Amino acid sequence: MSKLSQLFKEKPNRLCSVYFTSGYPKLNDTGAIVKNLEAAGVDFLEVGLPYSDPMADGPTIQHTSSVALENGINLDVIFNQLEAIKNDIHIPLIAMGYFNQVVRYGAEKFCEKCQSVGIETLVLPDMPMIEYENTYKALFAKYGLSNVFLITPQTSEERIKKIDEMTDDAFIYVVASSSITGAKGSISDEQIAYFNRIKSYNLKSTLIAGFGISSKETFDTVCSHVNGAIIGSAFVKHVGAHGVNSIDAFVKNIIA
Repeated sequence: MSKLSQLFKEKPNRLCSVYFTSGYPKLNDTGAIVKNLEAAGVDFLEVGLPYSDPMADGPTIQHTSSVALENGINLDVIFNQLEAIKNDIHIPLIAMGYFNQVVRYGAEKFCEKCQSVGIETLVLPDMPMIEYENTYKALFAKYGLSNVFLITPQTSEERIKKIDEMTDDAFIYVVASSSITGAKGSISDEQIAYFNRIKSYNLKSTLIAGFGISSKETFDTVCSHVNGAIIGSAFVKHVGAHGVNSIDAFVKNIIA
């Protein structure tokens, strides 16, 4: 059983995940960020793999990716950073990047590296489902990697149920709005209706929402409708302004 599956078994609700951009604010901050987030009580982490064309990301994360790339971050550096701390980290690690990065790096080499550093789950928003089914599902399974698919308010019931069938040892990433990432002030009635519609399908998979969760209020609201939430833009903005030593206070303010 993967760490993520074990976590979901032990804690089915109010799951808190944080996305961070590797190599930001400084190139070598990754290890400190991971350790501080675990110590603060985050349930699992989304390790952002900076990319030059991050189509799903809003201005905040795009900016942090640009800074990280300028700092000299790349996949080899990230894997080396995670390798250095893997024996100190006990919560699940997810890699969030883009399919093109995997292809350019070499898919099998990428999977080998993920397995080596303790990454068990991947989020690749631009990977076509047919590519996953025909090629990458077997490759990921070879290295003990699960895949996370994203759904949006426009995703059909048929596709959502197919994604549910293909989701093993992971979760369905419920995109909370029809937009790129970015902090929002509140959760709308329209979004709540969307969450309730997804729940009405009685899916087997854990539902984790992302995009727009930025405060205790939005976290609590989302968690009353799905199993948990991912905080991204608000966190990278905070750590960029206040540094890695401010992480505990940020997390406690969200999940307290």
